[in-house]
Amino acid sequence: MATDSLPLFHRYEGILRDPALDFAAHLPLPDALRMANDARHAVYYAPFDHLNPDARLVLVGLSPGRAQALVALETARRELLAGSDDVSAAAAAKHAASWSGPIRRTLVRMLDFLGVATQLDIASTAELWTTHTDLVHFSAALRYPVFVGAKNFNGAGVERNPFLLAQIDSYFALECTHLTHAMFIPFGTAAQVACDRVVAQGLLRPEQVLAGLPHPSGANAERVAYFLGQKTRASLSAQTRPEPIDAARASALLRLSTWIPAAGKPLQEH
Repeated sequence: MATDSLPLFHRYEGILRDPALDFAAHLPLPDALRMANDARHAVYYAPFDHLNPDARLVLVGLSPGRAQALVALETARRELLAGSDDVSAAAAAKHAASWSGPIRRTLVRMLDFLGVATQLDIASTAELWTTHTDLVHFSAALRYPVFVGAKNFNGAGVERNPFLLAQIDSYFALECTHLTHAMFIPFGTAAQVACDRVVAQGLLRPEQVLAGLPHPSGANAERVAYFLGQKTRASLSAQTRPEPIDAARASALLRLSTWIPAAGKPLQEH
């Protein structure tokens, strides 16, 4: 973990260790974890600080939701109370919570379909959460959970909101300075906004970002099914346009087929 990602974990460690505090009993999370807010959005701390600077692949989402935050908080508490040091506890919390739930299974299917596991020389990208966590860094446009009231922030308007853009610049952009060799795969509009922003700032090269993939959420099931070839063009609803999905699939398959994952080195391609 980079040393500049430890202070927040230390700041909230007492709360993480408190066995009397039921994280899930508060909506959206305990007020003691509130970090910042504007008139509409509130950012809460959850232990998503861990950084893997040797990662070959970076998976970028919007922001941890409440369910993921609770997994991270409870995992960090369990690890700390069992005697783990801060670095180990933070790593365990992030690995357990990132893309947790049914969305992880869909994400694994997408990554395996694209050949990511083959390029990383592993059996399946499911191993990125188990035996090969060293190959991946889990990230988000907004590192810490963002809520509108008690609801998860859905990403709307992130590119126009100074408060949220400052969150991207404070955390996601800083992560990118440690990951100049990795391939970034953003999922969703806000994740793409964040990647485009750091590319414009010169922190990543355009060829490091694999854009356009459908988000693996359940709400996006039809687009994902079509992307994976599990649904035909003729069977798509009127709400799903096949052309951008076809283009994203073709571009991703081509890029990833020539990708040479190299830890600690600039991104290389044939």
